[in-house]
Amino acid sequence: MDVSFRCADLSRAMPGVGDPGTDSHWLSVGGGPTVEAMSTLALSLNNGVVMPALGFGVFQTPPDETTDAVAAALATGYRLIDTAAAYANERGVGEAIRESGLARDEVFIETKIWISDYGYDRTLHAFEKSARKLGVDRIDLLLLHQALPGAFATTLDAYRALERLAQEGRVRAIGVSNFMPAHLDTLLAETEIVPAVNQIEVHPYFTQPELQAVGAAHGIVTQAWSPIGGITSYRGRGGTSTFDDPTIRGIAERHGKSAAQVMLRWHLQEGRSAIPKSVKPDRIVENFDVFDFTLSAQELHRIDALDRGVRGGPEPEAITLEAFGRDIPEE
Repeated sequence: MDVSFRCADLSRAMPGVGDPGTDSHWLSVGGGPTVEAMSTLALSLNNGVVMPALGFGVFQTPPDETTDAVAAALATGYRLIDTAAAYANERGVGEAIRESGLARDEVFIETKIWISDYGYDRTLHAFEKSARKLGVDRIDLLLLHQALPGAFATTLDAYRALERLAQEGRVRAIGVSNFMPAHLDTLLAETEIVPAVNQIEVHPYFTQPELQAVGAAHGIVTQAWSPIGGITSYRGRGGTSTFDDPTIRGIAERHGKSAAQVMLRWHLQEGRSAIPKSVKPDRIVENFDVFDFTLSAQELHRIDALDRGVRGGPEPEAITLEAFGRDIPEE
């Protein structure tokens, strides 16, 4: 990825390294989104909306544990919470935010429409379902969770519904998830608003550089799910997980950090958003403690070189309603 600095040096561009002061400095990523030095990194999306770069995800978090997990994340300092209609825990996310004492505009809420609710009218209604469960009138970032390659016209209709919601101010930014280059090409040709974000699987063992480059060329932020390679632990096919990788562990030891912290710092310094998940308070805190060290260019390159090109999640071209459809409840 083409990364160039628009400031004097790395210590001024990145928080926790030297004194960032009160000036605004940016890290320019491929001519697209920018990273501004703040107490935590923030990304300026292609429509000007500012989004925290490091967020907290709740994929596979049981509904009865979601409120406590999100509450712990907010208390730690996370201000981006990522959920989805298909996770069945939007209500718990909303409860934690309301109980946190934080003002609504202090928390960036991101959720995703599931494929069963694609189609113009169905997607508009899906927004209403998610907003009601979250307990908000407006969602900060709304994504389509997957492309439907065999029914892409329906996918386009769903995205046009997102465009309407954006134009009406009911969502601040819109985007996609798990869209491959061909999906993006068709979407960009057939719709009006360029997605602000493409949330995809990215970790040291699977970096999808070509897809990231396509996004950067259009000013689309890459947001990494499974950013520390958790998927390599439970779907690792018997191989080494990212947490045990000797290169990552060696870098972590040199910085006095954990493997997870090194991987998250790698994402941030390369201009990506990352949304690690956990229900353990100590891990939630650990994953946020990544603003007091910097990886060298050589260390970034060594992590980049770990890419094995093996996807852990479902093949995007294999997503169908028959295989993956599920009803999303009204309440």
